[in-house]
Amino acid sequence: MTRTALIAAMQEELAALLPAIDGARIEHRGGRAFWLGRLGGHEVVAVRSGIGKVAAAITATLLIDHYEASRMLFLGVAGGIGAGVQVGDVVVADALLQHDMDASPIFPRHEVPLTGLARFPVDAPFSDAVARGAEAALGQHADTAALLGHGSRLHRGLIVSGDRFVSTAAESQALREALPDALAVEMEGAAVAQVCHSFGTPLAVVRSISDRADDTAHVDFGLFLNKVAGPLGLAIVQQALG
Repeated sequence: MTRTALIAAMQEELAALLPAIDGARIEHRGGRAFWLGRLGGHEVVAVRSGIGKVAAAITATLLIDHYEASRMLFLGVAGGIGAGVQVGDVVVADALLQHDMDASPIFPRHEVPLTGLARFPVDAPFSDAVARGAEAALGQHADTAALLGHGSRLHRGLIVSGDRFVSTAAESQALREALPDALAVEMEGAAVAQVCHSFGTPLAVVRSISDRADDTAHVDFGLFLNKVAGPLGLAIVQQALG
């Protein structure tokens, strides 16, 4: 059986998705509610991980070890830090890195000790399907331009994660200087990527850009979650699963 795990950090990011799961049953494990059922004819398990790398890693491990997830999709919002990455855009990860990992001088900065890796890969075929789904979903949600003041674009590249909410221009600039190719910053994806790497589980990560990780965001965060990120996330999942 192929079962796709759908994960988000916050309940608001799953709010549009959960009602679309057919025949859902809910199980509780490790302080989390796991929704099992079918979405578009595919077996899925959806769960709110909680915020931060440890919470995300616990959730990913449970999904693989107990719920036998065949592949994993992390979705939700992130801050845009790459040039040209605007509020309302979507970023699909090509790789994920922990920007706050630093065991130097014993190991190179950003490298996870004893793995030899700083950048954890995603599954290319699954990520390609998610990117195609995102392109189609953005076309369906072109009306969000009225809310955002511009159209939305798809980007692919590096997403970085850390246990710190990046919300100042100085922090964003520091990340750009340390990691010039980083497109977005959030708090979970790289931890999930490390777990998936350990288990050999295919992973894709897609993030809607809710702010510029500074004080310049021009759309209310709650409004963005409800009007843009939630419905867009559901559309991306539906398109990606086919």
